[in-house]
Amino acid sequence: MKPLHEILKRPLVTEKTVQQEGEAQVVAFEVKREANKVEIKRAVEQAFEVKVKNVNTVLVAGKVKRLGRTYGKRSNWKKAYVTLAEGSSIDLFGV
Repeated sequence: MKPLHEILKRPLVTEKTVQQEGEAQVVAFEVKREANKVEIKRAVEQAFEVKVKNVNTVLVAGKVKRLGRTYGKRSNWKKAYVTLAEGSSIDLFGV
């Protein structure tokens, strides 16, 4: 089993994810690309002491960027949308 800090990289706080957190109790995380849904669920439950209902993952393609005359590509990364069970919530900022 992988350590939690290797699976969960950071929470994603955008306008869309904050709205989903309020309406549907969905929290988004950037996760390790090799992590599967079971590992992500276990990591969130252990790290935040909540009950996870569902996990959806998306492999986000890295953007092609221009560096002078040449082109480079950013790395692909994985995003996980974690649906929390009724009555569970995550306070990401400790407010």
